[in-house]
Amino acid sequence: LEKMTDLVAVWEVALSDGVHKIEFEHGTTSGKRVVYVDGKEEIRREWMFKLVGKETFTVGATKTKAAINIDAVSGFAYEYTLEINGKSLKQYMENRLKTTNTWILNLGGTDYRIVLEKDTMDVWCNGQKMETAGEFVEDGTETHFTVADHSCCIKAVSSGKRKEGIIHTLIVDNREIPEAVE
Repeated sequence: LEKMTDLVAVWEVALSDGVHKIEFEHGTTSGKRVVYVDGKEEIRREWMFKLVGKETFTVGATKTKAAINIDAVSGFAYEYTLEINGKSLKQYMENRLKTTNTWILNLGGTDYRIVLEKDTMDVWCNGQKMETAGEFVEDGTETHFTVADHSCCIKAVSSGKRKEGIIHTLIVDNREIPEAVE
């Protein structure tokens, strides 16, 4: 097995189905380009005469669109930028903070990463889209689901402030779980 000697960039991307590792090899003498997602080879190109350009692929269970841009900076120096859904990784992650909530918790010795997609109200747990039941309650809505025989509920209540909007809280076994920062 050939070692990744031409590894030039590594990114970690938090999506609803998990945190994915993207690695990129660029052989500037051979013109080789290899993209790995979570350790699995997605793209391999040998003997590319054009050393700059773009490689497109998908990431995760949701087949999120991704692209690596290869730009010449000066002489034989190159810059590699990752785009997710057509946005720079930084823009994508900033937007994601507004559109999702993420909680990390440990139940019975197992770590769980729960993600709420606010636009669709889809709930993901460790890469699986969860079966949920939503209901209207006096002060907002509750989305119920189960993780490892534990009853879970995401409460959505208005903050009463227009700029803040709706506040989402995860409750597991009647205990509030603090939101994670990724």
